[in-house]
Amino acid sequence: MDFEHIKIGSTHAVEVEVSPALTALAMGSGQLSVYATPAMVALMEQAAMLAVQPMLPQGYGTVGVELQVQHTRALPVGAYVQARATLRAIDGKRLEFDVEACDAQGAIGEGKHVRYIVDNERFMSKVKK
Repeated sequence: MDFEHIKIGSTHAVEVEVSPALTALAMGSGQLSVYATPAMVALMEQAAMLAVQPMLPQGYGTVGVELQVQHTRALPVGAYVQARATLRAIDGKRLEFDVEACDAQGAIGEGKHVRYIVDNERFMSKVKK
């Protein structure tokens, strides 16, 4: 399968309001009611997935396999956070992204993320075995 339609530099951003369910206290990753690192990671992965999904053939998707991030600033409930992913390298089915998260005051996190292109049906068939 050829994935030549995927272009380096492709980017996507997603935004969410920090709700009580997205806090470290609620997610079990900490004891405070601040935006949880696992929530930030999930938002970064979502941005990366959506950056390339429209360019993939029908029946294909991506799975995250590696993420290296720093969460540098806390956010309270009610704040808005945006994650952005930019495709920086393609090696066959391996996709490398720069990811960042910010609010109106600036960066709250950044890192690198790797995803692989998969045939969804084939992938799930292997998982079920």
